[in-house]
Amino acid sequence: MLSSRYEWRSLSRLIAFALGGVMVVWMLWGMVGRMQRGAPGAERDQAVCYGNKLGTAAAREKAIDQGYAIDRSLDCISRASYVAMQAREEAQKAEQRRRTIDEELAARREAERAAQASERQTLSDVRRTFITQVHVANPQPQPLPKPPRTLYERSDYTSGPYTLAAYVTPSPRDRVLHPAIIWLTGGDSNTLGDFWVHGPAGNDQSAQAFRDAGVVMMFPTLRGGNTNPGQRELGLGEVDDVIAAAEHLAKLPYVDPRRIYLGGHSTGGTLALLVAQSTPRFAAVLALGPVGEMGDYGPSYARVDWRSLPPQELAVRSPGRWLDSIRSPTYLIEGQKPPGNLSSLTSMCQKAQAHPMVRCLSVPGHDHYSVVSAVARVAAAQIVVSTGEDFDLRVDQLTALPAPAPAPATATATATAPAASATPAADAER
Repeated sequence: MLSSRYEWRSLSRLIAFALGGVMVVWMLWGMVGRMQRGAPGAERDQAVCYGNKLGTAAAREKAIDQGYAIDRSLDCISRASYVAMQAREEAQKAEQRRRTIDEELAARREAERAAQASERQTLSDVRRTFITQVHVANPQPQPLPKPPRTLYERSDYTSGPYTLAAYVTPSPRDRVLHPAIIWLTGGDSNTLGDFWVHGPAGNDQSAQAFRDAGVVMMFPTLRGGNTNPGQRELGLGEVDDVIAAAEHLAKLPYVDPRRIYLGGHSTGGTLALLVAQSTPRFAAVLALGPVGEMGDYGPSYARVDWRSLPPQELAVRSPGRWLDSIRSPTYLIEGQKPPGNLSSLTSMCQKAQAHPMVRCLSVPGHDHYSVVSAVARVAAAQIVVSTGEDFDLRVDQLTALPAPAPAPATATATATAPAASATPAADAER
């Protein structure tokens, strides 16, 4: 009996000891779990906060100065603001890298352009050493015209070895320096006919609006034209003649040398464009109805077979190849209505669209001939008040003009001789 009670007590102590061990293990396991999970709310805090608690006002102010948002309840930098800040910094670094690459590419392109420019000759460079094989005698020399002295007087000029005839508006004797324009007629630009005769509005080659507005006008003959010495060079030596005429005009006591303009129509417009590519002498150049390739005029005008000559003979006379050489404000102008050289003008304007000195005017409502009168009226009104630097011809100014009154039926327009050769290149024999 005693033995049974002893065994029962031993069993009770053993059970109590085992239960105590289980409780100790359970408590230790809970402590380990809490240690692994962290303090209560740590997971939530890490999702909201970046880094440790700030703890001080100075730390909070520094974080705010750096652009971070503060979670006031947890006293920490907001993780969302930290992520946003990192994204902004990465974007800024990427933008800086892009700018650096763009600057390097721009510098490389500029260096390439400079290298190309140094290798690329201007028209003046080529003309300086070029010796032409083209010398065309005047097939039908015509006597010099005799305009009324009240309108024009002889004022011959020198170009190289040649003394060439020209006609200039007489001095108004008002002791004022006047703007002036050299006008190159269409057709046979080397030769002058009755250039002073006012023609119908649809084909007035006299450009009389300049003279009517008070602009001094000069009509030069060129080498080989009329009874002049020399032979025609079809747009090469004639450039020298026009430049020499401008220097002569600038010395007249009633002409403002800073306000000398150049204008030309059809073949005269093509020559004016070649001059613009050879000198910055003029305040502005008005090239009406030009072509980009001299060969477009065909043998009926040139009287030479360009195919039998070295390629450079045609190249130095084709202004569409030298648009980069322009160094003064130059206007390429043509009427939109046929007939005309609009396709040639469009081609040149596409090539020169980035050139700051080149303006292209395709004029609605006008053709190759009627555009002359419209341009002369608008340009003349500007030239008489312009300083030479603020001249600005625009299409809207030309289209805003009222239709000019038709010229008297008895009037003729024979600004050049022969007038028939003044047709646009599109209509010329090829």
